[in-house]
Amino acid sequence: MIAKSVIPQSVLDRFNNGELVAAVVQDVDTKEVLMMAWVNQEALEKSISTKAATFWSRSRNKLWVKGSESGNSQEVKVISFDCDSDTLLFQVKPAGPACHTGAITCFDQKII
Repeated sequence: MIAKSVIPQSVLDRFNNGELVAAVVQDVDTKEVLMMAWVNQEALEKSISTKAATFWSRSRNKLWVKGSESGNSQEVKVISFDCDSDTLLFQVKPAGPACHTGAITCFDQKII
């Protein structure tokens, strides 16, 4: 288990209130936004301890490690949190496309 002092209290408070926290995933080198996912405390702790991007699947109601099925893993380099402690930024080294469609980013479709 990760020492609670590593995770800011403001983020822990959200988890303690039963909230999931949004995680925006960005390529650490190119700065391209790759995807968005949700984390609970366990997913965040696993991401920190293993350096493998780990998220909470709302549809499957379980943890998932990015790339565990596809091989398109993401090595966590930096995790930051925003001013409201309701969004995390995972800066990762991707080993393949982020999107389940095979696209590099999940944000390749534009509205404007």
